[in-house]
Amino acid sequence: MRVLVAGGAGYIGSHTCKALAEAGHLPIVYDNLHTGHEWAVKWGPLERGDLNDPAGLGAVMRRHRPEAVIDFAALAYVGDSMKEPTEYYRVNVGGTIALLEAMRAHDVGSIVFSSTCATYGVPQRMPIVETMEQQPINAYGRSKRMAEEILRDACAAHGVGAIALRYFNAAGADPDGQLGEEHDPEPHLIPLVLQTALGLRPSVAIFGTDYDTPDGTCVRDYVHVSDLASAHVAALTACHPGQLAAYNLGTGHGASINEVVACARVVTGRPIVAEAAARRPGDPPFLVADASLARQSLAWSSPRSALDGVIETAWRWMTTHRTQAMAAPRPR
Repeated sequence: MRVLVAGGAGYIGSHTCKALAEAGHLPIVYDNLHTGHEWAVKWGPLERGDLNDPAGLGAVMRRHRPEAVIDFAALAYVGDSMKEPTEYYRVNVGGTIALLEAMRAHDVGSIVFSSTCATYGVPQRMPIVETMEQQPINAYGRSKRMAEEILRDACAAHGVGAIALRYFNAAGADPDGQLGEEHDPEPHLIPLVLQTALGLRPSVAIFGTDYDTPDGTCVRDYVHVSDLASAHVAALTACHPGQLAAYNLGTGHGASINEVVACARVVTGRPIVAEAAARRPGDPPFLVADASLARQSLAWSSPRSALDGVIETAWRWMTTHRTQAMAAPRPR
């Protein structure tokens, strides 16, 4: 299957392109490289462009004739979304509309959409199931919830088949060392902790130590990025015309920020200085998934997602494989 992967040069997108290729599909990456990397595109062609450029997107679809779409193209940082909400709506909502219009114009009938647990806001109970009300508390979560609603309407009106995958916290790196997490600036906890272990920063900030959690720090469900990638491959052939299905992707087990730091100290064998900081707006105290629906409907599992294993692959990428992988030529 030829698959247009919007945002395929990014962290989760590039891991998914590898999984697609291993499953026999051809990933066609469409990415503006705003946060993605050309070196991460290794398993198919790269077309540089923006979803909000209808002419460019249409030309790529005519050239490659994709049979399905996977959409990772989005702005995805909670803190930034609270500072620049209109930019998040322009990219995340406007880009979804533009992609759906291009799919309709070029007879592409199915889409797997990168969504988020941020659409749930602060749930009343844990773990989170897909039927819980979506009441996001930040602009990022609201933009993704709006995009899901647009998808639902497109399914009903135009017969699109769509699956929204609501990730919890993506983490780790490709076990083969070919890919990893590279952001500048880096917003995510585990790479920040490992950068501190490596001596690239003096300390890691813990945003809030007074939450109503066992140790006062936020609790998150960390799922290995390669496990997330496998869910996209499974979802690709599970879309049903005229329907939007949504699935949580997580482990069902939460780890606090303090627990992540402690685990990283063990994995790296290095001291890691953590300093308390003020809460960030838009951060719920607990986010833990019930992913039983994905396990049942997509035959999905998360075998790589034990916290120490997640951190070990991220540490190996950061210390051993990163320079080699970034320097390697991209296959043509």
